[in-house]
Amino acid sequence: MKESISTFEIEEIFEYLPHRYPFLLVDRIVEYEEKRRIVGIKNVTINEPFFQGHFPGAPVMPGVLIIESMAQVGGCLVFKTLPEREKKLVFLMGIENARFRKPVRPGDQLRIEMLITRAGTRVGKLKGKAYVDGQLVAEADIMFSLVDRPNPGSRE
Repeated sequence: MKESISTFEIEEIFEYLPHRYPFLLVDRIVEYEEKRRIVGIKNVTINEPFFQGHFPGAPVMPGVLIIESMAQVGGCLVFKTLPEREKKLVFLMGIENARFRKPVRPGDQLRIEMLITRAGTRVGKLKGKAYVDGQLVAEADIMFSLVDRPNPGSRE
């Protein structure tokens, strides 16, 4: 039977992702189906550091950061049930079929839906879609790999 969780907050996201401000790009998980699907929220605010230079007077969230938000939501899905997750990192391995449909601006809320399409012991693939107000703004297929986390103090 699949575990179903309606939501988890930022404190639990911290358990799954190594990212922290200013690079943590997911605020909440609102839907979760174990080892299958996840939906996350990213609240886009004018306080985001990238808006200072992208673009002054016409702020738009960079597409690469939308993809990163998708990857981080997918990382929560992968890490949630990963044994010994404190010893692993999820690395972005590749991006395919990325499309950007509409600009994302301050005040928008990204709803990011990620679905596992392939899951191996070391590599996998996710299909992602990002929406603002029910309209598709971006989509991509994201490949990831699971790697051993380096020991503290190591420069590996």
